[in-house]
Amino acid sequence: MSLAVAGSGHRPEMLRRKTLANNSRLLILFSALAMPLAVYGLVTGSAFPFAVAALGLAGGMITLSLHQRRLFEEAAAGQVCTMLILGCLLTLADGQLGDAGLAIAVMAPVLASLVGRKRLRQQSWALLAGVIALAGTAAAFGIPAIPVAPGTLMATAMATFVIIAGIVVHTSNRINAAYEVYDKAQITAYRHLIEHVQDGVVRFSSDGEILLASRSSEQLFGCRRYELSGGGLGERLHVLDRPAYLTAFADANQGGKSRIIEVRMRQDDPRAMTSVPRFIWVEISLSPVQDADNTGLRYEVVALFRDITGRKDNEIAMAEARRIAEEASDAKSRFLATIGHELRTPLNAVVGFSEMMTSGIGGELSTTHREYAGLIHQSGKHLLEVVRMLLDMSKIEAGKFELQTEPFMVEDMVEPCFSMVEAMASKQQVTLVTDIAGPLPLLVADERACRQILLNLLSNAIKFSHPGGRVTVSLKRQGQSLNLSVTDHGVGMAPAALSRIGEPFFQVQDGLARRYEGTGLGLSIVKGLVDLHQGTLRAMSEIGAGTVVTVLLPINGPAIKTEETASVTPLRKEPAAAPVHSWQDEKRKAQ
Repeated sequence: MSLAVAGSGHRPEMLRRKTLANNSRLLILFSALAMPLAVYGLVTGSAFPFAVAALGLAGGMITLSLHQRRLFEEAAAGQVCTMLILGCLLTLADGQLGDAGLAIAVMAPVLASLVGRKRLRQQSWALLAGVIALAGTAAAFGIPAIPVAPGTLMATAMATFVIIAGIVVHTSNRINAAYEVYDKAQITAYRHLIEHVQDGVVRFSSDGEILLASRSSEQLFGCRRYELSGGGLGERLHVLDRPAYLTAFADANQGGKSRIIEVRMRQDDPRAMTSVPRFIWVEISLSPVQDADNTGLRYEVVALFRDITGRKDNEIAMAEARRIAEEASDAKSRFLATIGHELRTPLNAVVGFSEMMTSGIGGELSTTHREYAGLIHQSGKHLLEVVRMLLDMSKIEAGKFELQTEPFMVEDMVEPCFSMVEAMASKQQVTLVTDIAGPLPLLVADERACRQILLNLLSNAIKFSHPGGRVTVSLKRQGQSLNLSVTDHGVGMAPAALSRIGEPFFQVQDGLARRYEGTGLGLSIVKGLVDLHQGTLRAMSEIGAGTVVTVLLPINGPAIKTEETASVTPLRKEPAAAPVHSWQDEKRKAQ
């Protein structure tokens, strides 16, 4: 264990290290006290007590030095080895197999189990086995023992045994005290946590009786905690939620499974003026207490009660707001469909009869009347286009725009679209140009929707181009998609406006004094149709330099069939001869 962990409140480890230091000091103290008698024995001709005392003194000083150098595991190993050496020395001095020296050696594994790690414990038992084998060999073969007077050997052995036994007893008491303090601190910390946690904590016995209820449960249920015992907690459950609670509790109590449920529970309010019960939403987390000593069929259960009334109220409010929004959207769609149907009939009549008047079918008109009829025809067509766009947008938003996909040659629709916007381009003095990169594969898509995408993009490009400008339509294959781009060199858009491309009714120039006509639905319809095809709409623009709008449509239709497309889409760069526009250069220009 690192010093940082030991110094941050890990009490058993701290006390274990202090115990190692105390053991070394005790060994030094007792050895120093015995040293005068040992020196006296040395002077009178008996060197054995002096050797034992010197060995104990040296072992204590060495292990204390290791401890002061923060080598705690080495200090523990030194104390164990000192006991084994002392036991071995006394065993060799006594010819009998069972003696005080062997008892001292047995104390070494006991000390290792108290203050050492697993490796030291294993090594101590191995060394003890060696000492026993040495003593047995000496006793069996009659190897001469160390010459020591019997009285001196008995006194030295008894004194050494008492000192070693005292050190082991002291270590055991200190370690036990450390764990008692640690357990008490843990229990205090857990009790403090339970009493001050915001969620209500209730512990049930294996029979379903309440063993403990936290202080926060009083605030949650508005009653004293003792009122929850017996059937007090079950009575607070809403009658419709009791089956769910009993099922979840049985799963935790009998099956040992954790469960989380949401139920309604009664909350008391002593200050309430009425006796009408108030119910709150509570989330209950039930967890079984997995105890190794539990051999029965039931488990104790710990339950956490959390007030989620605010969250439930927000969910209800969101659901109500969603319902109101959906009803408003449906009402808007019905209104647009109805008003569009009602407007189309008279507008068709207005456009038809105004066209008949301008063609002279009803008689020759004067110049003024012919001009008025032309204005009526132009305004009627404009209104019909607005109604058509509103209906298309309404269908797309309502999810009722159905695609009729079939394979077709996409380049064949460019010329018809040019013919439809030719009058508008001539009026704006704009030149229409095509840029088709080689033979293109058949595109699986709704041809009518693709035609409408191209028409809307062309109309926007022509509308915002300068007189004498040029609008380019480019087609090329890009991986598994078809790249359709419309480029103009007109007024362009700012980055703020570019980020809002595709929003319904959005126009760069707002207000009645805007220069360009339109409803702001063209690009939103394009975006909706592209999304229906699971394609991508991109736009890059710079004020005064023009705009590039790119549509990527899947070649195999809305549902890409990779196994079919992969056979015709090699994973390599396109040929260098193909006229590919630099997308990155245009992107830098837009930024």
